[in-house]
Amino acid sequence: MKKIPHHLGIILDGNRRWAKEKRLPAFEGHRRGLEKVKKVVEWCQEKGIKMLTLFVFSTENWKRSKGEVGYLMKLAKKAMTSDLKELSKNDIRIKVIGNRQRLPKDIQKSVSEAEKKTQYNKKMVLNFALSYGGRGEIVEAVKNIIKNKVPPEKINEKLISENLWASDLDLIIRTGKEQRLSNFLIWQAAYSELYFLKKYWPEFSKKDLDTALLEYVRRQRRFGE
Repeated sequence: MKKIPHHLGIILDGNRRWAKEKRLPAFEGHRRGLEKVKKVVEWCQEKGIKMLTLFVFSTENWKRSKGEVGYLMKLAKKAMTSDLKELSKNDIRIKVIGNRQRLPKDIQKSVSEAEKKTQYNKKMVLNFALSYGGRGEIVEAVKNIIKNKVPPEKINEKLISENLWASDLDLIIRTGKEQRLSNFLIWQAAYSELYFLKKYWPEFSKKDLDTALLEYVRRQRRFGE
């Protein structure tokens, strides 16, 4: 395909509902979800996608039960530690976007170490949106601009974009049978193409990715022209 998206975002939705339909514990749905993440990263790299942002844990997800949140944090740490060697070997740079202050201290440490170890990798940037909310990201960007004492007349869209955690998206894929952005990169999604899939995240296949990318190629992105 000639027109592969530079920056792909995926909203990973449906782990718990998949597990429920299979009569499995919710934890098993999340575990299968992490296994799927590793495969999808590999598929995206094969396609030539340069930046991939995965929405893995939102600020709203903190409202879930203590046990479930604890297990999700355990999976996040695994992704940043034991799974890191394979990612680094494939020349993938890891970045985590979100409110890190809410993360457990050991997760914060693992995140910092993963980012440091992979900072010079160049083949792909893999962003994990962890403890992330789009509105919160914009608030933090505004705070940073105020902190730097930028005059009001100097504030424009370009400056706000420069103070955000991630760049503009070309395509967003959402699994889980829902059709909304759920506060995911809402500034960066302004002109992105949207693709909603009637499958839960653990069911996502390489063929599903191919179909979404073909649909992206088919669409004409006019940007208002």
